[in-house]
Amino acid sequence: MPYLREEPDIFPLDLFEREDLGIEEDCGWWGMYTRSRQEKKLMEQLRTLEIDFYCPIARVRRRTPAGRIHTAHLPIFSNYVFVHGNEMDRYRAVSTGRVSKCLKVIDGIALTRELRQLQQLLSKGKLVRPEARLQPGKPVRIRSGPLRNIEGAIIRREGKSRLLISVKFLEQGASVALEDWEVEPLGRVVTAERMRGDVTINAS
Repeated sequence: MPYLREEPDIFPLDLFEREDLGIEEDCGWWGMYTRSRQEKKLMEQLRTLEIDFYCPIARVRRRTPAGRIHTAHLPIFSNYVFVHGNEMDRYRAVSTGRVSKCLKVIDGIALTRELRQLQQLLSKGKLVRPEARLQPGKPVRIRSGPLRNIEGAIIRREGKSRLLISVKFLEQGASVALEDWEVEPLGRVVTAERMRGDVTINAS
């Protein structure tokens, strides 16, 4: 997994402030699966081409053999960059030579909601842990504060509660530590089967 320096992981910076994101008739989302260690290069080229994208990057702290703490910036979803635009934007992104596979997102509204929540968490400096597999959990919503109304599922890791934000398109997600008093229940049970059944993936 590449160690990316801290730089914008989204273009434009106000992408998720657009009210029509995910519902436009002539635009959509694609999951661009990059060639090995090409996320950063692809993002640089997409910025130059002025093509909308999001590649959530998390801060990861690791201890070196010498005992020093090293902070790295790593893609939460290895090899994936989410591109938003029309068919010409998709073609130009693929034509960079950085993309191994392009997956069209069918449910753009759901992906927009999930990525927007993830971007909110990261923009507030929260330490987010990648979750390679979706896990069943109790659905909740953050009740107050700057992250108010973000929805996810409570899971347990190392005896502690974490809020799991699912990106069902990839059947992956990310989690953040929280206290039980910070959330309120949504009143329905989320199962792994329901998570997997919400979104269809088509390759193009």
